[in-house]
Amino acid sequence: MDHLKIAEREQPEPGPGEVLLKMKAASINYRDLLVPFKGYGSFTGKLPLVPISDGVGEVVEVGAGVTRTTPGDRVCPMFMQKWIAGEPDLDEITSALGGPIDGVMQEYMVLNEGGLAKAPEFLSDEEAATLPCAALTAWSALVTEGSVKAGDTVLLQGTGGVSLFALQFSKLLGAKVIIISSSEDKLKRAAALGADEGINYTTTSEWGKVVKDLTIGKGVDHIIEVGGEKTLPQSLKAIRPGGTISMIGVLSGSKMGVGLGLIVTRKVRLQGITVGHRNSFEAMTRAIVQHRVKPVIDRVFPFEELKEALEYLREGNHFGKICIRI
Repeated sequence: MDHLKIAEREQPEPGPGEVLLKMKAASINYRDLLVPFKGYGSFTGKLPLVPISDGVGEVVEVGAGVTRTTPGDRVCPMFMQKWIAGEPDLDEITSALGGPIDGVMQEYMVLNEGGLAKAPEFLSDEEAATLPCAALTAWSALVTEGSVKAGDTVLLQGTGGVSLFALQFSKLLGAKVIIISSSEDKLKRAAALGADEGINYTTTSEWGKVVKDLTIGKGVDHIIEVGGEKTLPQSLKAIRPGGTISMIGVLSGSKMGVGLGLIVTRKVRLQGITVGHRNSFEAMTRAIVQHRVKPVIDRVFPFEELKEALEYLREGNHFGKICIRI
């Protein structure tokens, strides 16, 4: 990460339909580790690039014709700036902050008003900064795409930001939660947040069978799949016929090393999740406000320590979100 450097440039000015933000905080995601190494290929964009996708800022000035926000509002830039609702097209799904569009690690930034949404007032800056990517990914998987309902059983993998948001949203929806982790301490902390069952996947490699036993042979209704190559075979053992596996990450590898027959014969829905659109974000924040959901934050770094924050994320010892104070 030696080529990540602090730089200065002139303060931007908003044009028609644009908003000038003074950024307050950011949070980092696994994607932010890949972008500096061109891990997203052409989606990374052209260099130099301002990194990091997730953040919150205060509106300080608006351009002509702006109606969605006014100076003094605290807003979150949407991860995909052009995806407002419905199914995305290529232009919308490639309008992502932190690559190919400049991200939130800057004191001032200008964005189109359509790519912004108000942040819940009761959250701190750091807490609000976790919502556009991690929280919305969990919400999209469970609610927008998954239609999880009271009485369902949801399986979560690990205790990163998306998984813990999925835990909180699942309980909000009245679902039962089973979570897997390599750490007994993290499993205890997840139980304190409401997880109903915990499985240590380092001591129980065939956790798919254990999940089936915990559901009396039925299998779970929904799985938040973050591992990919090494976890998907177990997920296919754990999912019920007709259930949904929301693929939101490939942390253990991106190859499809599984027997695909189970997907067909058991009518399993394998759903790719790429964060979500602005309308979904606004529905999610209404639920967050109604139920006073507080994001789980592991640690906050100062602006100057972005490299240290990314290295801390790479180590994988965090529980919840890692944030940056701008």
